[in-house]
Amino acid sequence: MRRREETAFLGRELKRILDEKSDEKLTVFTGREETKELCAQINRLLDERQKLRADQKQKEAAMAQMLSNVSHDIRTPMTVLLGYLEMLCLQKDKDSGADRALWGSAWEMAEKAERKAAQVMELMEQFFTLSRLRAGEERLTLRCFELGEVCRECVLDFYELLTRRKFQVEVSIPEEEVPAFGDEAAVRRILSNLISNGVRYGGDGKYLGFSLHREAPFACIRVRDRGMGLSSEAVSHVFDRLFRAEAESGREVPGTGLGLSIAKRLAEEMGGTLSVFSEPFVETCFTLRIPLGAEGGRAEERNS
Repeated sequence: MRRREETAFLGRELKRILDEKSDEKLTVFTGREETKELCAQINRLLDERQKLRADQKQKEAAMAQMLSNVSHDIRTPMTVLLGYLEMLCLQKDKDSGADRALWGSAWEMAEKAERKAAQVMELMEQFFTLSRLRAGEERLTLRCFELGEVCRECVLDFYELLTRRKFQVEVSIPEEEVPAFGDEAAVRRILSNLISNGVRYGGDGKYLGFSLHREAPFACIRVRDRGMGLSSEAVSHVFDRLFRAEAESGREVPGTGLGLSIAKRLAEEMGGTLSVFSEPFVETCFTLRIPLGAEGGRAEERNS
């Protein structure tokens, strides 16, 4: 094999190993010492790459386990705290007018504490869910279900909030059934997150669009708003854990940075996708694709 052919062969093999993320090493049969030395040094780099990948996986697994343990440990005392606060707030309605005036500020603080405790509990649940998903411990039950009805119910859940905030709402859901194959509870969670984000972060545009249609082999759901949107850099990181976009003022947008990461992971666990396009104050569109189900029947259930 000539020197030029050897170099081209090494280049092709190295590209294949890197593209496939394989743990293979380069092997070349040659009598040229310089080619042998080059191959040996490339293999040293491949060894270091393999060790780094193994270390990264080990660190991610340890972090996921830590988040799961912390979330689990905090959930119990938070549940007890929420129970006491709820009982305290319910007591307010039983007090007389004089008592209510006397304890007014205390009841107000108790209600604020209850709301904050509920937010902490939600955050712990998100950490717990994400760590279980990453560890492969969150099992989804995949089956055929009617997606149109699920979409209608999810939009209706926000009807009062959208009306109170004077949103223009456009909904397009086919009258005929749209069978999907996935985990119904997971789909509801994803849609609730997308609509909630549209209301919370797209509020400046006072618009929410929701549509469902078929794009075989998927059922396609789009949730749109006309709010502040995302920069091109934010779009590339919006599904990363703990990522929070910045408003025009440069301040971080409130939120945990976990909801969209969980939503994307759930979509992928069902064999679907979740993507986003954004042009600030024109349109921000999240697109969820879920595999279509069997027409006119229910597919056999299975665990992902």
